[in-house]
Amino acid sequence: MVRQLPLPKRDETLPHVFIDKEFYMYNRNLSNFAISISAFLLLGAFMITDASAQRRGKGERDDKSTTTTTQQTQQDQQRQTEQQRRVALEQQRQAQQQQRQVYQQKQQPQINQQRQQQIYQQRQVQQQQVYQQQAQQQVLQQRRNEQLQQEQLRRQSQQQQVYQQQQQQIYQRKRDQQVGQDQQRRQQINQQQQQNTLQQQNRGQVWNGRNDGRNQQYSRQQQEQLRRERLNQYNQQWGNWQNLQYQRQRQLEQQRRQSYLRYQNRYWDEIRRDQLRLQQARYYDNYVNNYRYYREGNYYYTSQYGAQMLRDAVNRGYEQGYYAGQADRSDGWDSDYNNSYGYQDGAFGYDSYYVGLDEYQYYFRQGFQRGYEDGYYGRSQYGYYSNGKYAILGSLIGNILQIALD
Repeated sequence: MVRQLPLPKRDETLPHVFIDKEFYMYNRNLSNFAISISAFLLLGAFMITDASAQRRGKGERDDKSTTTTTQQTQQDQQRQTEQQRRVALEQQRQAQQQQRQVYQQKQQPQINQQRQQQIYQQRQVQQQQVYQQQAQQQVLQQRRNEQLQQEQLRRQSQQQQVYQQQQQQIYQRKRDQQVGQDQQRRQQINQQQQQNTLQQQNRGQVWNGRNDGRNQQYSRQQQEQLRRERLNQYNQQWGNWQNLQYQRQRQLEQQRRQSYLRYQNRYWDEIRRDQLRLQQARYYDNYVNNYRYYREGNYYYTSQYGAQMLRDAVNRGYEQGYYAGQADRSDGWDSDYNNSYGYQDGAFGYDSYYVGLDEYQYYFRQGFQRGYEDGYYGRSQYGYYSNGKYAILGSLIGNILQIALD
């Protein structure tokens, strides 16, 4: 019976890949060759054994030495057959090992490529995981930053609200104080106007025995007396201006009214120049009060120089009021000409003694009010712009002053 040799076990570590046809046929031929050799050796052993049996049947009469030799020969033949079988098995094992090595050599590039691909895929997966973790961290960090920003904005909003409330309270207190000061100032102005009126009436009675001052003539000596009186009155008000200037500047800076502060500085500079001009007032040999004007139900008299000063007061008031209105509008401030320093002061451009300061202030405020409204609302209802200056309409001056040569 021919014994079929076992096929070599498949290496489980190797990938299951398809074996090509040439390698399969080579393995099959080698297996058939080993089987043929084994069958030939077994057939020879069988024939030798059969011949020995025949010789034993025929040589029953041989002696004991012949039998012993035959047995020894048989044993030698069996050992030789066994040795040949072992050689055949060893050759088969070596052939299988060679086949395995050839297979491994052929499949090694594919295995290496697969391993490299697996390693690459693993690295890709790891990198993707790292990227995902980083992206999640970035999202979390961004959310934290957004929360911090929102918290900062909320705190800033709260602080801004608190600051605005404090500023409103401070502004309201200062406004109340300013209103009180304005009321006191108006009372002082009214008192001063009443005193000036009484002084003028007294002067008229002393000089010509008439209370209205009509056709009153002034000599150089009388002009010098008037100049000293009105200069003293002006200087008294100028002494308070410096304190008011400091307080007003601080208030405007706190209110952040930059446009009005620039206008206010120009106003103060002009006031200083007015003071110098007033000290250098001109004298005339003689002049007479031959112009009549109407104010608050009464007629008053002045000279031609006084009439011109009153016209200038209205024009200068309009121009300064226009600038003040523009400044308040630029700062986003409410329209309020009464709170303007120029309206309260009313002495801008006063540089002579031909009319009293109170008369000049009254007509300056008349022009200031109308100029402020035009400047704040950006219109030309009461005046016009010409040669770099704002001036009130001539017809309005006539209506305000109602001045005429008497």
